[in-house]
Amino acid sequence: MIPTPDLSHLTKEDFEHVYEPAEDTFLLLDALEVDAQDLKNIAPTICLEIGSGSGCVLSFIGGILGPSTLYLSTDINPHACRCTRSTGAQNKVSIDPINVGFASPLYNRLKHAVDLIVFNPPYVPTFEDEVRGAQDTRDIQGSWAGGLDGMGVTGVFLEHVEELLSLHARFYLVAVKDNNLPKIQQNMLKKHGLQSEVVLQRRAGREHLFVLRFVRNVM
Repeated sequence: MIPTPDLSHLTKEDFEHVYEPAEDTFLLLDALEVDAQDLKNIAPTICLEIGSGSGCVLSFIGGILGPSTLYLSTDINPHACRCTRSTGAQNKVSIDPINVGFASPLYNRLKHAVDLIVFNPPYVPTFEDEVRGAQDTRDIQGSWAGGLDGMGVTGVFLEHVEELLSLHARFYLVAVKDNNLPKIQQNMLKKHGLQSEVVLQRRAGREHLFVLRFVRNVM
């Protein structure tokens, strides 16, 4: 069993500004652990997390893959970038955070070069103005406000993820039932040639959480 990253260095004040790992985080960790051997076999050169928050997930991946991988993260929240770097250091994983929305500076530089991407997005259905306000404040609100069907933020990145993925890459996405998984999967296959399946799913209170794995369609 792969240990959960040590977050003891983060304070109560940190979690006033940065999303504290919860059921969705732990479901993603469990999904990555299920695929751990496959990820080792791929031997990713570059791993990218979109919206890294506390840095828990990327540090966990570092525990699977070791120091030969370049670990990059992005987050619109500057507090999250600082926490991600310190969590990596706490767990002996060297992470390079970028304070930016999605991965906009990387689309050209890392075109079809990223071997592993993970994204636990703000998926809670909300009014659209809540999404805009949350993104503008660049604080913890941006970690949950998802807009119409919870896809206001996720949908933006899904239009670009294929540009980053290498030939044998994997992309892991956390979603809830309200996000309309069949529609996501159909669109990603039809528009971007990425086939997918549910790795794990779990109920957490009123939420039904899923982790989707996307790979290039080899058919």
